[in-house]
Amino acid sequence: QVQLVESGGGLVQAGGSLRLSCAASGRIFSINAMGWYRQAPGKQRELVATITSGGSTNYADSVKGRITISRDNAKNTVYLQMNSLKPEDTAVYYCNADLKRDRYSTYTLYWGQGTQVTVSS
Repeated sequence: QVQLVESGGGLVQAGGSLRLSCAASGRIFSINAMGWYRQAPGKQRELVATITSGGSTNYADSVKGRITISRDNAKNTVYLQMNSLKPEDTAVYYCNADLKRDRYSTYTLYWGQGTQVTVSS
C-alpha cells in the first residue's frame, strides 16, 4: 500500500504564512513528479504547484511569488510554503505523487486525503 499524508493546514489571518507537508510512505520504488492542488467550496480542483524529481517547478499564476514548492527526495516528502495568504486561498489542499511501486510497474498517480487551509480577512 502507498499512503500520502498531508499536514500543516489550519486557520491563519490574511497576510500570514503556512507550510504544508506531504509524506509518501509504503512500497515505493521511485517518485517522478509531486504536486499540490486545491479545491474551494463549489469549485473544481485546481493546480497550485508541481515539482519534478529533478527540481523543476510549475506554479499557477494566482500563487506565483507567494507560494514555493519544494521536496526532499530522501524522505519522499513534498512541501508547500505559503506566504502572504489571501482569503481566496481558502480551500482543501491535496498533494499527489506520480510513482512506481517496483521496477516493473508503471507510474501511477496517488493522492492524499487533503488538509484544510482557511484564511480569514
